[in-house]
Amino acid sequence: MKVSVGVSNRHVHLTEETYKELFDGIDLEIVKELTQPGQFASNLKLTIKTEKSSIENVRVLGPLRKYNQVEISKTDAFKLGLNPPVRDSGDLEGSSPITLEYNGKEVYLDKGCIIPTRHIHINPDEVEKFGLTGVKEVSVKVGGEKGGIFNHVRIKSANMSFFELHIDTDDANSFMIKQGDIVEIINEN
Repeated sequence: MKVSVGVSNRHVHLTEETYKELFDGIDLEIVKELTQPGQFASNLKLTIKTEKSSIENVRVLGPLRKYNQVEISKTDAFKLGLNPPVRDSGDLEGSSPITLEYNGKEVYLDKGCIIPTRHIHINPDEVEKFGLTGVKEVSVKVGGEKGGIFNHVRIKSANMSFFELHIDTDDANSFMIKQGDIVEIINEN
């Protein structure tokens, strides 16, 4: 079964409270709709930082959420001097602390920085259609000059989902693949 690739660069999800604390008076506007229905890249960017280093111009994604979450790659983690866990979105207990900064205003998060799991967004009808009922993880084969296998790819089923594999920039670069490339689900664990 084939699936398209979505490459996710570092980004931030904010609660309404944190958004207002950092960007009070600045509207959260849609710059670009993302492939997942209702999700968008906003007009807002901030700096993520630790005592060791910082990364500027990190995009805030919308809409606002019930939790603050910073998603980075392992390469970003090295730069920041962090060792965040690989986690599903929203699984933040024991995740790394990080500071968010915009225009001199700072919000310290005692948790919330993760490396996101590789995952496939899929709706319940597609889960049934593709015989993935009860399957939690799959492996995905990548072709090409630096092809290989992604193991431990989570299945994330939700009603409003566009069928797509989400990986971070480290995964994409190591396999020399890009947004929109097609890969193959090769097994259901």
